[in-house]
Amino acid sequence: MNPISKKEKIKDVFVEGAITSEFIAKSIKNHQSKTNIGAHNIFLGQVRADNINGRSVKAIDYEAYKDMANKKFHEIKESTFQKFNITCMHIHHSLGLVNAGEISLFVFVSSQHRDIVFKSLNFVVEEIKKDVPVFGKELFSNESYQWKENI
Repeated sequence: MNPISKKEKIKDVFVEGAITSEFIAKSIKNHQSKTNIGAHNIFLGQVRADNINGRSVKAIDYEAYKDMANKKFHEIKESTFQKFNITCMHIHHSLGLVNAGEISLFVFVSSQHRDIVFKSLNFVVEEIKKDVPVFGKELFSNESYQWKENI
């Protein structure tokens, strides 16, 4: 990926706690005036109440190396714009406690055509999972925890 020039501002993509449905709806509403867009695609990463060795996940506590993670998110965003003909893209990721059933990752991609948003969104999510230093501690209902594997 290309190095980031000192003039480029790296956006802080992190949201404290869960990403709310109101936040997502506002983002969608803000794009209704952009009439050059013909397609949007959204990925919502939700915390699952997995059962692991007889223990039920009640929440994930997310941590990150923020500066490094924001730089990686920025590189992924720039790479996506270079690889696909997208109009705009937004990435938001939770930090801190996110309960089972709540949203922890919100990726929103827009383009003139649907095939591009499908391909580009898949690329973005896979790159995030592969390269971004965000870590989740799965908290179980019995008060134990384990670090989540990023799969």
